[in-house]
Formats: sequence, structure tokens, C-alpha cells
Amino acid sequence: MRRLSLRPSRAGVVVLCALAFLGGCIALTAWQEPLPLQRAFIMALMLCSCGVLLLAFGRFASGLVVGGGLFLLLKSVAVLKLRYLDSQLMPSDFIYYVRTSLLDTLRHYPHLYTVGIALCLLLPPLLYLVWRWDWRLLASLRASRAMPIRLGGIAACALGFWLCMLPAGPFARAHSRNAWQKMSDDAQLTNFFVNLRDADVQLPPMASDEVAERDWGATASGTPASRPPPYPDIVQVLEESTFDPSNYTNCNVPACRVAMFQPDARTRGHGVLRVHTFGGGTWVSEFAALTGMPQDIFGSGGMYAPYVLAPNVHDALALQLRRLGYLTIGVYPTAASFINGDNAYRAYGFDHLYGADELGLEEWEESDAQMFAAAKRIYDKLRKPGQPVFIMILTLNQHGPHDHQPMDKLPAPYRNLLRGLAPGMALNFDTYLSRLHDSDVAMRGLERAFLDRPQPTVLVHFGDHQPSFNGGIRKLERSTPPALAPYRDYLTYYMVKSNFAGTPLPAYPMLDIAFLPGMVLQAAGVPTDAYFTASRELRTRCSGLYDDCAIPGVLDSYHAWTINRLHVYQ
Repeated sequence: MRRLSLRPSRAGVVVLCALAFLGGCIALTAWQEPLPLQRAFIMALMLCSCGVLLLAFGRFASGLVVGGGLFLLLKSVAVLKLRYLDSQLMPSDFIYYVRTSLLDTLRHYPHLYTVGIALCLLLPPLLYLVWRWDWRLLASLRASRAMPIRLGGIAACALGFWLCMLPAGPFARAHSRNAWQKMSDDAQLTNFFVNLRDADVQLPPMASDEVAERDWGATASGTPASRPPPYPDIVQVLEESTFDPSNYTNCNVPACRVAMFQPDARTRGHGVLRVHTFGGGTWVSEFAALTGMPQDIFGSGGMYAPYVLAPNVHDALALQLRRLGYLTIGVYPTAASFINGDNAYRAYGFDHLYGADELGLEEWEESDAQMFAAAKRIYDKLRKPGQPVFIMILTLNQHGPHDHQPMDKLPAPYRNLLRGLAPGMALNFDTYLSRLHDSDVAMRGLERAFLDRPQPTVLVHFGDHQPSFNGGIRKLERSTPPALAPYRDYLTYYMVKSNFAGTPLPAYPMLDIAFLPGMVLQAAGVPTDAYFTASRELRTRCSGLYDDCAIPGVLDSYHAWTINRLHVYQ
């Protein structure tokens, strides 16, 4: 009589171990997402991936181990990048930054080499044993019958993966968050997969080469300098969430009229700045103010400019100035690597980017005065006789929220300052005005440091976007000219000053932020290359507008010239 063996087969043990491994992978990946919907989203993607792999391999445990292992590896890389580079893992990291972000991390943290070597030595033999002892799917069927079943199963799992990735699919709520959340919150794997679709870059429409040559060929030789060397220093300040409040109906007290928005004897140009983001997205205004291109001409992927656009930029304000002999410096109020800043600034042409830790400041908590003092220390440390300096300073003083503390915590002059507003909106606006006063005082100090001296200097400051005040600012009445009313949520300000004589910059009802670098170069009187010469010509033809230009076809030929011919983005 044949005895029944209770001893498990080798294949059975391998399958049980693979199931346990997959469970561990789910616990360490999907279950680490902050929200139940995000956990379900990642688990669904993992199961669909495992299904595709096990049917493709024809082996049960191999598919589970490889599928779960890939998600575990992805999570490990995301944790590694966040821990050491203070930045979310993005799909573009595997395209553009393998040679910089990830390998640079290994160079700075040699113990990670040991982990990598160990994985390379242990994984191949382990995967070989799993494959060899695995349970084969459909082994009892002939190949002619098994193959259609496997192909149908692969198609079904791939379809499931595709449905999960649809913005309007079963996990639509996991997709429907703004770019800031997708680059900064704790849903690391959800953000990674959602960004696979969101970060697609589309080039703008372009005319033929012949049309581009006809329209822009005269700009190919560039523009000579309007003043002889030595060239002036340039100090540029991005003022976080800052706008001129005096055109708001309820802002009718003296505190609403601030000196930093008013022209004086040193002013070369000032006015209304048209930006391309509202309530957040500093990094896209940063991109436009440095490259001369608004991010939205590149489609939805433009919102991820520091990741997907910056590596392809081949001309920019700092690059142009560096070619003229400038030392180019960036000063950040966060870690230099935040939102991929260090890599992006390198692509934009900066020699140095100093983050809060290098400046000895507490990131996210700095006042404008602290940022400007730190920038001056860096300037004094790095400047060399005879070499002009371009320094870009970012502030955080006005970063939201503006209602995180009660009214009685504000300085006395700013408590219940504005009348006729709901309590919540009054708190937001009063907090804004209190911080604006601090920024105004700090800006006067920056002017004294850089303009009250013999060294020729251009000082530029501008607002990157309006704050949202929890969305309520859109509803507030304001005295916007009718022609600008459609853009009223996208209007801030710009101010250009110098401590040397020069012709006034042209004035426009509304200046697109993409033209700001050209205005800076014009104020400095330095020569401009073919790209910035074409940009200046576009600004003139379109009266300061960019993608709102009223001249038919001019943008198509301009992009054909700058992108196809000059390769400013490639």
C-alpha cells in the first residue's frame, strides 16, 4: 500500500516562500503609503505586474519574487533619494540623473557600495534557485493550448495596470492632486507612478525652418553691449508669494502702499508681472525667470520643470552671464536639493548653489533679512577683483499658510487692520501685510548693501505667484484694468534698479515672466546671444506678452527658431 507523504515538495516550499516574500513587499511598499486609497492603488499595480511576470515566465514563484522585488527596489531607491538628497524619486531620475543624483550619492556614502555589491552577488544565485525549483504554470498542457492562455492572461493583467494608471480610472482620486503634493508629500510610490503620465513633455507647435529663418534670421548675430566692461554685478531676488496689495478694494490703508513696489530715481523698469502659476509652484516661475521660457508651453510636464525640463536647457540667464565671465551663485532658503534644485541650477548655469544648511539658517523659517545677510556673506566670500557676480536669492518669508496663528499673535499695527473682510480672510491679509512690511524693510537693507556703493550693480526683485489664502483671494475685489482682468490671479510685480545711469527699460501693461531675464540683461547693458536677442524681439513685437501674443503664427516661428535652430531646449 502506497504511503501518503506529508513532506512538502520543493516546489511547494518555494511557492510558499514566494507568497511570504510578496506579502512582505506589500507591507514595505503599498502599506507605507499614507492613505488607504493610495495603498490600494500601489497594491493593485503590484498584483497586475506580478500577474504579467508570472504568466510571461510561466513560473509562479519567479513572477511573484521578481514583481514584488521590483516594487521593493523602487521603494528602497525612493527612500534612499529622500534621505540623502531630500527630494522625491521621479521617473525622470532614471532618464536624466543616473549619472548625477544616484551615483553622486554613492560617492558620498561609500557604505552604500557594500549594499549594492552584496545585492549583485546574492540575487543572481537566489533567483536561479527559485527559477529552477519553481512550480511551472500549465505544465500539463501542450504548448499550443498553454500559450494562448498565458498571452490572454498577460493582456488582462496589462489592461488592469493601464486602467489603474488612467487619471479618470478607478483610482482617479489618487491621481487628482496638485503638482506640489505629487512632489513633496509622503505618498512616494503613488507620486512616482502618477508622475509617469503627468511628467510627459510636449514640444510647442513650430513653423517650418524657412518661416523661422524669415521671421528671426536678423537676430542671429546677437546684440552688442550697450556699456563697456567691466560689467555690473546683478542681484536677483525671487520674492515668495509677493504681490502689490494696493489694488485690492479692501486694502485701503497706508500699510498697503509699500516702498518696494514704488519707483524711485534708481528704477530702470517696473510694473505688472504675468506669471503662469497660482497659489504655489515657485519652481516654475523660477524656471521661467532663469530660462526665458514659461513652463506651460511644454504641456502638463512643464509643472515638473526642475526634473524634466532643466536637463534639456542649453541657454539661460546664468549660462549667458557665465559665458561673459560672471561668477553665478544661487542662494536657497531650503536644502539645495529640494525639488531637485541642485541639479536644476547646475543645468541653468550656476557655479554654486547654497542651501539653508550651508548658510547656517533654519530652512523654511528664514526672514528676508536673514536671507539677504547670508547672500551678502557669500558674495563677499566668493567675489574676485575684476569678475562680475550674478547672485540669485530666493525668499520664503511670505510662504503660506497665512492663517496658522491667531490674530492676537500678529504685531499690534497689523491686528484687524483691514475692514470689510470675513474673519478668516482678514487674518490672511493682515498676516500678509505684516510679513510684507518685514520684506520691505529687508529690501531697503539689500539696496543699501548693493546699490549704495561704487561697484555698478543691477538689483531685480519680483513675485513668483500670488498666495491663495486658502483659495479665498480669488474672490476679493480689485481694481484690475479690464484688459488684464482675465489674468488677475496670475499677476504679481517686478522691479529693476541700478546704481548707474542707463536708458529706462520699456514699459508694458503686463510683462510675461519669461521676458524678465532679457530685461535684466538689457538693464545690465551686456551683450546678448542669438536666443536672448530673439526673445527681446518677441517681447517688442508682442508688447510684453508671450503665449498670449496676439500676432498669429509668431510663437510657432519663434519656437522653431529657438528650439529647432538655436537648440535652447533639446
